[in-house]
Amino acid sequence: MVPYRSILFVPGHKPAWIDKALAAGADCIVLDLEDSVPADLKLGARQTVAESIAAVRARDTRVGLFVRVNPLDTRLTGGDLEAVVVPGLTGVFAPKISVASDVLRYDALLDHFEERNGVSGLEYIVPVEMIGAIQNAREIALASPRVGAMIGPTAEHADIARAVGYRWTPEGEETLYLRSRILLACREAGIHPLTGLWERLEDLAGLKAFAEKGRQLGFRGMIAIHPSHVATVNEAFTPTADEVEFHEGLVAAYEQAAAAGHGAVRYRGVHIDKAHADTAAEWLAHARATPGGRGADDVRPAPADRLGIDAPEGGR
Repeated sequence: MVPYRSILFVPGHKPAWIDKALAAGADCIVLDLEDSVPADLKLGARQTVAESIAAVRARDTRVGLFVRVNPLDTRLTGGDLEAVVVPGLTGVFAPKISVASDVLRYDALLDHFEERNGVSGLEYIVPVEMIGAIQNAREIALASPRVGAMIGPTAEHADIARAVGYRWTPEGEETLYLRSRILLACREAGIHPLTGLWERLEDLAGLKAFAEKGRQLGFRGMIAIHPSHVATVNEAFTPTADEVEFHEGLVAAYEQAAAAGHGAVRYRGVHIDKAHADTAAEWLAHARATPGGRGADDVRPAPADRLGIDAPEGGR
């Protein structure tokens, strides 16, 4: 999956709002058929969403386009997928998954409608909204190649708050364990780890702090519920030029030292060896793939005089 920084929700029955989402610079848009669409408008919203996918793709081939369908137990999921699995769709935001077999049920439906509608390669973003999903996070993450991302749960008033019963704080310590379980499952499965949403629309300072804390933990992107949040989220999850330069230089410094027969070296006052170089190389691969980041063609080795090599470590 593309390592989306920002995933922004738009009610499926309000296509005019998509322009605001695109203008905000969201990496990925989720057209919603579930909670934000009133029950009496859900069936009509299916066709609106299908038309919206085609309209967006005619003007933007970059943005991710997902649809949040109604949960399996509503018996609306199949009808939703029949309507919205159309060319231009990136994937499905699959709600209320609790066990790995739920993923396989989505697979069976999606296999059918992909084949029928001439679509392929769709992925899932899986939100963790249920107690079972927290307990079964590893199995869910590994259940299908279509699972491309999972969301570490934290919200002030949404499903996960009701399910767990925690008292929300801006610092998020009450959900640290929950989110950490999802993060580890994502890393083991090699999928994109996302952190949960920030509900306070006017508190951009709080959003910035929360997003940066998520990145510090290891998350690579975040769910957003308002266009005004997108810029802050994108900034928090975009590698900076200084970070890119540091990691480029670290890899180059290690390679230079290794070529000279040294297994470890000081780089800008830090001990580095092969493990550090491997970590930096993986970090750079992510930076190159991040929307809005530096692509592979933009990454150049650091100049030799800026590598910051001090001396071989330990005589190795």
